[in-house]
Amino acid sequence: MDHDLKDAPHAHREHSGENLIAAARDALMQAGEQWTGMREAVFTELARHERPASAYDIADNLSQARGKRVAPNSIYRILDLFVSNNLAMRVESSNAYLANTHPGCAHDCIFLVCDECGEATHIDDEQVSRTVRALASARRFKPERPVLEIRGLCQACA
Repeated sequence: MDHDLKDAPHAHREHSGENLIAAARDALMQAGEQWTGMREAVFTELARHERPASAYDIADNLSQARGKRVAPNSIYRILDLFVSNNLAMRVESSNAYLANTHPGCAHDCIFLVCDECGEATHIDDEQVSRTVRALASARRFKPERPVLEIRGLCQACA
């Protein structure tokens, strides 16, 4: 996936609730993928979390809701599909995921991650993204999916 971040900052619409689920469905289907019942259940579960959720958290919650075991490996595959289609973002350092509130919108992941409470705040900053990509390109490295995580304490925990 190649992002073109040289243009002016893009505008995107933040979604929530049922609108977020519908936007995710539409974005995935526009990408040529199917929106199955299981994918909807995983996205709905992911979207209800305010903090990053692991595949195990999602699998446990879906297992309880469905009354039968849902394998974390199945959840990982779906989450990987969501990340590759910009429906979710992965917080690499904690191997956890957040729903993208503007599905289908391509941008780099910049997170402020609280070491105390686990909150991960996503930041869209085209200038930082361009700088990181330019640094990589200057070293003849093709950046595919830059992720920048800044660990520390959120305002509530500081």
